[in-house]
Amino acid sequence: MQRPNAAQLTYGSATVVLATVALLLLSGTTTLPGIAAVCAAGLLLGVLVAVTMPGRAGPVKTSAPVRSASGTAGASGTSGASGTSGTSGNEEIRVPAARVGGSAGTRIGS
Repeated sequence: MQRPNAAQLTYGSATVVLATVALLLLSGTTTLPGIAAVCAAGLLLGVLVAVTMPGRAGPVKTSAPVRSASGTAGASGTSGASGTSGTSGNEEIRVPAARVGGSAGTRIGS
């Protein structure tokens, strides 16, 4: 089962709170078993709302290879400024490394 998204969590939680308050006010119960039953009914209703709500569409499928500007220029027959043709199609995507604050790695004294 997939993890619930933010909308499912929000609507489910709001349903639990609002349904429980409404049922407590409408029923007028003051006994402990009655309050527990109303809370259980509100929780069940909130879970039902969260589960029946449409979830994610699924993972995004990428079937087309990613091409850069130099890859398209090489494929059209003209060579780029670097002189490479770029016809390999297996270009790496570079992801920048995480930045660390200036004083995060330095410790003075122990």
